[in-house]
Amino acid sequence: FWFHLKRLRRYVLHSGSNFSLMNIHIFEPVDQVLCLCAGVSAPPGGVKLPDSAGGFSYEESGTLLSITSNRFIHWSTSGDTVQLVEQSLDTNLLNNAIRLKFLHCSVLPGGVHIHETLNNVIILIVTNLSVHRLVLPHPTRMYRSELVTELQMQSVFTDVGKLSIQDEAHSFILPQSPAASAAWISPNGHAHFALAPPTGGVTVVTLPPHDQQGSVSLLELKQSSVMQRLAGWMPSAIRGEQSPCDLAVSLAAWSLEDDTFIFALCQDHKLRVWSFKLQCVLVADLLDYVPVGRAELRCVPGQAHRLRVCFSGSTGLCVCVYLAIPKRGQFCVLQLMASDNGRYSLENISTQFSTQETLVDFALTSTDIWGLWVDDDNQTVVKYINFEHNTAGMWNQVFVQPPPEEEIHIGLDQDPRIYKRGTERFVDVPWDALKKEVTLAVENELQSSVTEFEFSQEDYRMLQVEFWSKFYACCLQYQEALSTPLALHINQATAMVCLLKKGFVSFLLPCFAVDHLYLSADEYLSSEEETPVSEGDSDLSRDVLQMVQCLRMVSDCVQGEMACEMEKALELLLSPERAAEQVLENMLANDSENVIEDITNKLQDVRNPLAAMGALLRELDLETDMETGPETTAPPAGQSLNVRISLSQLYGSTVAVSVVCQAVCQVALTRALLCRDLLILQHLYLRLGDNVSGDANLQHLSVLELSDSAALAPNRSVLNPQTVVELFYQNVGRKVIVSQLFGQRDLQAAQSPLHWPQLSSSVVTLLGQLLWPSNPGFLFPECMMGNCQYTQLQEYVRLIGPWCQANVGSCRFILGQAYLASGEGQKALQCFQEAAPEVEKEEFLNRLTGSEEEAGTTAPRLLYYNKVLRLLEDVGLPELVIQLATLAISEAVNDERSLAALWTRIFKHHLDLGHNREAYEALTQNPDASRQLDCLRQLVVVLCERAQLQDLVQFPYVNLHEEVVSIIESRARAVDLMTHNYYELLYAFHINRHNYRKAGTVMFEYGMRLGREVRTLRGLQKQVNCFLAALNCLRLIRPEYAWIVQPSPGPAVITPPVHAVNGVCDAVVSAVSRQIEILELQDLEKEYILSRCRLTLAQQHPPSAAIAGSASAAEMVALLVQAGLFDTALSLCQTFKLPLTPVFEGLTFKCIKLQYGGEQSQNEAWNWLAANQLPSLITTKECRCVCWNLVLFTHDATHYLINKLLVG
Repeated sequence: FWFHLKRLRRYVLHSGSNFSLMNIHIFEPVDQVLCLCAGVSAPPGGVKLPDSAGGFSYEESGTLLSITSNRFIHWSTSGDTVQLVEQSLDTNLLNNAIRLKFLHCSVLPGGVHIHETLNNVIILIVTNLSVHRLVLPHPTRMYRSELVTELQMQSVFTDVGKLSIQDEAHSFILPQSPAASAAWISPNGHAHFALAPPTGGVTVVTLPPHDQQGSVSLLELKQSSVMQRLAGWMPSAIRGEQSPCDLAVSLAAWSLEDDTFIFALCQDHKLRVWSFKLQCVLVADLLDYVPVGRAELRCVPGQAHRLRVCFSGSTGLCVCVYLAIPKRGQFCVLQLMASDNGRYSLENISTQFSTQETLVDFALTSTDIWGLWVDDDNQTVVKYINFEHNTAGMWNQVFVQPPPEEEIHIGLDQDPRIYKRGTERFVDVPWDALKKEVTLAVENELQSSVTEFEFSQEDYRMLQVEFWSKFYACCLQYQEALSTPLALHINQATAMVCLLKKGFVSFLLPCFAVDHLYLSADEYLSSEEETPVSEGDSDLSRDVLQMVQCLRMVSDCVQGEMACEMEKALELLLSPERAAEQVLENMLANDSENVIEDITNKLQDVRNPLAAMGALLRELDLETDMETGPETTAPPAGQSLNVRISLSQLYGSTVAVSVVCQAVCQVALTRALLCRDLLILQHLYLRLGDNVSGDANLQHLSVLELSDSAALAPNRSVLNPQTVVELFYQNVGRKVIVSQLFGQRDLQAAQSPLHWPQLSSSVVTLLGQLLWPSNPGFLFPECMMGNCQYTQLQEYVRLIGPWCQANVGSCRFILGQAYLASGEGQKALQCFQEAAPEVEKEEFLNRLTGSEEEAGTTAPRLLYYNKVLRLLEDVGLPELVIQLATLAISEAVNDERSLAALWTRIFKHHLDLGHNREAYEALTQNPDASRQLDCLRQLVVVLCERAQLQDLVQFPYVNLHEEVVSIIESRARAVDLMTHNYYELLYAFHINRHNYRKAGTVMFEYGMRLGREVRTLRGLQKQVNCFLAALNCLRLIRPEYAWIVQPSPGPAVITPPVHAVNGVCDAVVSAVSRQIEILELQDLEKEYILSRCRLTLAQQHPPSAAIAGSASAAEMVALLVQAGLFDTALSLCQTFKLPLTPVFEGLTFKCIKLQYGGEQSQNEAWNWLAANQLPSLITTKECRCVCWNLVLFTHDATHYLINKLLVG
C-alpha cells in the first residue's frame, strides 16, 4: 500500500498559488547521478543542514534571438545532494537534470553559485567541508549556428559525466566549516569562494582558471586595527567565547569594474563591506535604521538576518538587508555610495516592515522587494513591494491557491475511487497502469481488514469511502512535504518570478483586475483608488468595492455540499438561476451566524448595484471581434527568417505550455466562482425587492469545465500535452497569439526584451479569447476535432449548447463528427442536417466547403452536403448516405450536375445494400445519360455476380431496353463462357419479353462460341442444349418469321439485322452484308444434329472432343466411322445429303479385319458394336458374325455389298 502511495505522490494535483501563482509540477527525471568524494572522512555524528534552493538566469534570457532566451537553471539541496535542472520556456531541453552527491559532506544552504562566461557555464558549490567547481559548455558554444530550428535541444548538463569534476584543480578541502558563502568568477577566470569561518571575518578560497595550471590560494579578510579595537569594546554578550561578533550570517559578492565587493552581514547587526583589493572599506551599524528597541536588540545575536545585492543602471549597487526582529521584520534598502577620495558610504533608500510570518527567502530587484514567508498554519505567503514609491508600506498580495480540502464530499451517485491527474510528465509509470496498481493496493488493504464474510452494500461502500479517504490523506501528506517553500528566483532580464519548492516550481503571473478584486483580502480593498474596473469614477469604485466584499461573504458561505450541488447542477445543464435560488434558500435556512443579515446591510451601501455589476461583468467578458482563421497563423511576410524561427519557438516548451494553460484554467475557475456568487447575490437582491436585472451573463459559469478533461490521444509530438487546452495551445493557439502580439514587427521584436509579466498576461488573455465560445473564431473545437478528442468535444458542445449563440452550425457539425467516431450514426446525421442552414453564415463551415473544385458553380449548401456525404462514406454508413443524399436532392432542383451526382450516390449505396428495386429506380431518375448508362452497367454486372437474375430480368427498363441488351451482349462476349452465364441471362431476358427470335439468336451464338472456344465434353453438352433452345424459340413463332441472322465467326458485335417482310429477306446492301447468312428452322435443325453427333463421338471417345467441336459434317462422318459409330454417321450423311460410301467402306473394312483378326481384336470390337443399333434376330455370339449381320441389316447394304464384292 505504501509502495503504491509513494508512486502516486508524483501524480497528485498539488496545491499552488495565485501573482497569480501557477504551480508547474516539474519532477524532472534525473538523467545522471554523480558521486563526488571530497577526500574527507565522515565526521562523527554527521551534520544536518537545512534544505535550500536557488536559480540562475542567462544574461541574454530576455533577448528573442538568443539561444538562451527564456532559459534558466534552478537547483535544490538536501543533505549531501544537489539537484540541478535546466529549463526553457521556448524549447524542450534533453538531459537537463543531474544530481550530485558529495560523500561525507553536507551542502551549505545557499552554497550553489552559477556564473556564465563567454564560453562556459561555471557552477561553484560549497559544502561544510569542501568547495567544488564544474565547468560546462555555454549553450552558444553548443549551437554555433545562428538559426536553431530543432524542437528539442541539448542541455548544458548533457556531457557532465565526461568532465573531470573530481580533479584537484576543481576542488579544495576546507580547514573549517563555513557558516555562509558567496562566490564569483574573476575576469581572468579564477574561481573565488568567499566563506564565513566560525572564527569570524571572511576567508576567500581561490581556484586557478580551469584551463590553466595553478594552485589554490587562501586569503583572510580582516578589519583594520581601529576596527579591531572597536570590536574589543563590544560587550561579551555579543562577542561570546563560541561565536565572534564579526561572524557573518549572510554573504554576497558583486564584481564592479576591476574590483569585487564582498558584503558580510554579521550577527552583531553590522554590515561589513570588503574590497577584494583594499580589505574592509565600510562597517555600518544596521540598528541605526531600527526605529525602536535598539538596546534590546544589541544583546541578541542576529543569526537570522539576510542579505541580498542588486545592481541597476538607475540606482547603482544596492544592498537589501532583512533584520529578523521579533514580531516585526524589517527590510532596509541601502545604496552603496563612493566619494572622490575613495571612501564608501551607505544611503538608506527605503525601509519596509513585514508581517510576523517566518521569512524563508527574499529577493531584490531594481524596484521591488519580493518576500517568501510561512505563516503559523504552515501555509506559503508571497508578497512584494515597490521600495521606491510605496510610501504607505502596503505590500502587494500574491494570491496563493488554498491547499486541497482535507475531506472530499462523495455523493451517493459517485464512486469513491476518484482520480484526477496532475500536470506531471513521467514516462516510467503509465497513468492507467498506476491507477490499476493503486486500486488493487487499496482494495487489498480493505479486504485484509474485513473480518466478516457477508455485509450489505452500504457497509461495503462505507468501508470504501473510509479507506480511500485514508489514501487521500496520505497523498495530502506527501503533497504538503513537496510543497515546502525553499526560495524565490527572479529573472532580472524578463522579470519572471519563480517560487522554488521542495518538489516542484511555481511560476508567478500577473493577476487581472477583476480577479484581483475578488481574491484580495478586505484590508487591501480599503482604498477607492485601487479599484481598477471603475474607469476613474469614484462613486462606481466605491460601489464595486462594496459589491466585491459582499461576493466574498457569499463565497465564504457557499462551501462543501452547497458548492458541490451548484457545480453538479451546472454540469447537468440545469437552470443556473434555479440552482442559485436553491443555494440561497439553503443559506437562509442554515444562517446561524446572521451572515445574510451582514450581507444585506453591506448591500444597502451600494448606491447603484446595476452599474457595479455591469462593471464587473465587463471585466469578465472575453468576447471579441477578433478573426482567428487559419490565415492568422501564417508568419508575416515582412519578418526575417531568424525572427520567424525565434517567434515560432516562443513559449513553446512543455513548461510554458503548462504555465499558460494552467493560468487560463485558473482564471476560468476564479471567474466562474465570481459569477456563481454574483448570481446568488442577485437572487438575494430580488428577495429584498430591488429591481435588479437577472441577466448575469450566465455563460461565464460554463467556463468552469473549460479545460478540466484530460486528453486521451496518444503522443503526437515532443510536448505530449495532457489536457485539450494544452493540445490547442501547442498546435494552434500559440502561433495565433504570437502572430497577434508581434505582427509585422521585425527589428522591434528582435530588440525588445521578453518581459514575462506583460507577455504572459497578454498570452493568457488572448488564449482565453481563443477558447471563449462566444467569439467568432472556432479554432479550439476545430483543434479538438482534428486531434480526435471526441469525448471532450461532446462535453464541450453539451456545456455551451444552452447559451452560446455563436458558431451554432459549426458546433453541430463537430458534434456530428464526434457521434460518428462513437458509432452513433443517426445522431451524427441529425447534427449534420441541423448544421446545414448555417453553411453560408459561419466561417468554419465556409472553409469546410471552400476546397471543392466546383465551388464557383455549385451552391454552398450542396458543397457542404457533398463533404458530409464523403465523410459518411468513409465511415461506412450507406444508409445515412442515402438519407442525406435524398435530402440534398431537394436543394439541387436546378443543378443538373449535382442531381446526377446525388442520384448516382443513391444508386450505388442502394445497390451495395442489396436494395435492387430502389437502385433501379434511382438510376431511372438520373438526368445524366452517361451516368445513367454507367449505373445500368453496374447494376447488370453486380446482379449477375450475385446471381439475382430474377430481379435483373423482371425490371421494366423503360427507354433503356436496347441499352440493357447491349450491355449484356458486350459482357457475354467479353467474359469466359464457362464461368459466367450472360448468354443464358440474355436468353431469359428475351423470353420474359416474348422476343423468341432474339432469344433463339442468342442461344445459337452461344452454341457457336462453345464449339469454337470450349472443346470439352461439357462444352459439347451445353452446345447441344443451346441449339435445342434455339430450335424451340423458332418453333414458337410463325414460320415466315422463323429465321435468325447467323453471327459473324469472330467476337465482333453482331451486324445489323436483316429486315424480313412476309418471309422475304431484304439484306442491307453493304460491305458487311456479304458476311451475313440467314438461318432458317431447317438450318438450325442441321446444326443441332451435327452437335448431337459431336457429343455422341465425345461420349464414345473423349479425346475426340478437342477436334470435334469445330469439325464440319463431312469431317464428322470420317471421325464417326473411325470410332465405329456407323449408325450416327449414316444418320449424319442422310441429314446433310452426303454419300454413304465412307460409311460402308469403313464398316466393311472392320468386318474384314475382324475376319482375320485374333481374339483381342474381337473383344475390342464389342465396344463400338454396342454403340450401334444391332439386329434383334442375332443368335450368334461371335464378334465377326455380329459385324457382318450389322452390314446386312443396314438399309441398301446388300446391293452395295454385292457390287463391291464383284468389283473386288
